[in-house]
Amino acid sequence: MEELVQLVSVKTGIPSDQARGAVETVLGFLKERLPAPIAAQVDGLLAGGSGSVENVTNVVKGLGGLFGRR
Repeated sequence: MEELVQLVSVKTGIPSDQARGAVETVLGFLKERLPAPIAAQVDGLLAGGSGSVENVTNVVKGLGGLFGRR
């Protein structure tokens, strides 16, 4: 998750602590609305060694249909 927080901080120019809050808020929102197996995948990616931003991005891209995007 730290990699994601740093990416948000760099891209937005906000301090790391604010970026962390934003990331946690978005992840909480997504996990509440995603099917349980997919929410667990997101948790696993962020908690484990394979939680790179690239892997998380791939999971999120695959969810576009759930949010009306193609």
